[in-house]
Amino acid sequence: MKKKDSTIFVAGHRGLVGSALVRCLESKGYHQIITATHAELNLENQAELAPFFHKNTPDFIFLAAAYVGGIHANNTYPADFIYRNLMIQNNVINAAYEAGVQRLVFLGSSCIYPRECTQPIKEEFLLTGLLEPTNEPYAIAKIAGIKLCEAYNRQYGTEYLSVMPTNLYGPGDNFDLNTSHVLPALIRKAHEAKINGESEMEVWGSGTPRREFLYVDDMADACVFMMEQNITSGLYNIGTGQDIDIKALAELVAAEVGFTGRLTFDSSKPDGTPRKQLDVSKIKALGWQASTSLRDGIRRSYEWYQGQI
Repeated sequence: MKKKDSTIFVAGHRGLVGSALVRCLESKGYHQIITATHAELNLENQAELAPFFHKNTPDFIFLAAAYVGGIHANNTYPADFIYRNLMIQNNVINAAYEAGVQRLVFLGSSCIYPRECTQPIKEEFLLTGLLEPTNEPYAIAKIAGIKLCEAYNRQYGTEYLSVMPTNLYGPGDNFDLNTSHVLPALIRKAHEAKINGESEMEVWGSGTPRREFLYVDDMADACVFMMEQNITSGLYNIGTGQDIDIKALAELVAAEVGFTGRLTFDSSKPDGTPRKQLDVSKIKALGWQASTSLRDGIRRSYEWYQGQI
């Protein structure tokens, strides 16, 4: 779909991914972009979606709306993570089908894959082992979303695609230390330690787990690329194909932020999954790959964070 007057609904446009999708679409000349705030459209309320879709009749939907957070948030609010995400997905996907929307991209997360997974993680490893307990409710919801898309495609002939990004970060991120993911949390901690003149900064966990990070504007670019290539079904990993351990990540963040003190690691805090590196050969074979280095992405994220505070 390359028609610049296509009507495109971005669900969750105020979030990290949704806002990047809007930026990307606008930069590529798409001008019929539909958005709705939570006050205008509660995606958890099934009754609100049918009239919204009937009124707006989108050609294409990016389902980027989700209830998200890091290890602490997932551990604290497991019921919210499974219930709210299931409601959002079920409502949007079913309402899209009932409104005759042929094409949709559902955004999941790399936490859908088993905890003890062969690295790098291929798409076909889904449902081959046990999940990481700290984010199992969220992962279960996202797996259900993937299977819902597959089922609607099989039964109704829709073209609903699922993409699984690795750990995302960038402008629009959540920097609340109680609910954020690791990278924005490290940026905020390093900034506050620098501003307060502290001699050391504490990092959760042992520092040994390895994670892969993708700048959110690269993620948005990948999603729009797949829309334009008319990729109509299946599951695709989106990432850089490279990972880094948390200790090295914390050192990189400290260097970019300008914190020169000592890093300490609190091993009493959970590490989560030992390693998560995605195999991105499937999307690379289509002709897409990430373009933003981790160092550049961290610098841009820190600049954005400073602008917010």
